[in-house]
Amino acid sequence: MNAIQLAAPRGLMLTLTLLLSAGSAQTASPSTPGSTAAQGARPAPAKALSTAETIELRALFQKLRPATLRLEHCPPTNCTNPGGVGTGFLIGDGYALTAYHVVQGAKTLSAQTLDKKRYSVEVIGYEEQSDIALLKVNVPAGTPFLPLAAAAPAVGDALLGIGNGGGTFLTSKTGRLTGLNADAGRADFPAGTLQMNAPLVPGDSGGPVVNAKGEVVGVVSYIRVARDGNPASFAVPVTQSDARVADFRNGAKRAAPVIGIALANELSQASALPAELFTRFSEFFKLDLGSTPGAFSPMCIPTRLPPRLACSP
Repeated sequence: MNAIQLAAPRGLMLTLTLLLSAGSAQTASPSTPGSTAAQGARPAPAKALSTAETIELRALFQKLRPATLRLEHCPPTNCTNPGGVGTGFLIGDGYALTAYHVVQGAKTLSAQTLDKKRYSVEVIGYEEQSDIALLKVNVPAGTPFLPLAAAAPAVGDALLGIGNGGGTFLTSKTGRLTGLNADAGRADFPAGTLQMNAPLVPGDSGGPVVNAKGEVVGVVSYIRVARDGNPASFAVPVTQSDARVADFRNGAKRAAPVIGIALANELSQASALPAELFTRFSEFFKLDLGSTPGAFSPMCIPTRLPPRLACSP
């Protein structure tokens, strides 16, 4: 396990989902970022990629990798200890797309390209409910970028993801699209997402999902693991005609409305665990919370998760 800190509380909750949902009563289909709801009927298992598809996606990865970014919560002049890590990708004229939760709450951001050079980043626009954001990155003219797809993908399409998951640097993950219009099952996660069986992990959030033509069809948003341990990755769909991208270029910034009472700390998801899992959670982190799930005060957690859980005030 690495000690990379995720870029936002949503990312921290994602990691708890990854580690704990395999034994939770609320499981997701192992083949759900699709055509059925995430908590509905399970689609048929996806066919494994053929040798030809694997070779094709590998070649695409080498070609498209220079247009992807490692996003970190730090100034470009001093990034020895970033406060968060995620992924983004350039779409032309210095603009880049990422998942909103990757940049949410960041005081300073830097983008690192394949040549390890760092550039300053500005958040131009976003839509929190859809978990997508547009950035302006100070890359030089002529820097490669990725084209957005003209049309939505189809179930069964071979897909390539590029990201910084698990402490890696702009690596590839491949799989198939297993569903369209997936239901996140949570009000604070985006609905209507693409579902894939690519083995994405925290740190890949915000990265591109690319079809066999080398076109971006989605932005990585969240991940689930079912009881059998199979991953399901979800991406916000995006195409050339996406009105949100045009709005973001004009500075649109849309926060999600919140009604009611919510736990504000990064470990809020743990309060909803069944008693037996809550006990395991408490023992694992030596929190001495007892065996009864419920709200608890924010605190410092040892760095034993893939992200480093930070102290909450």
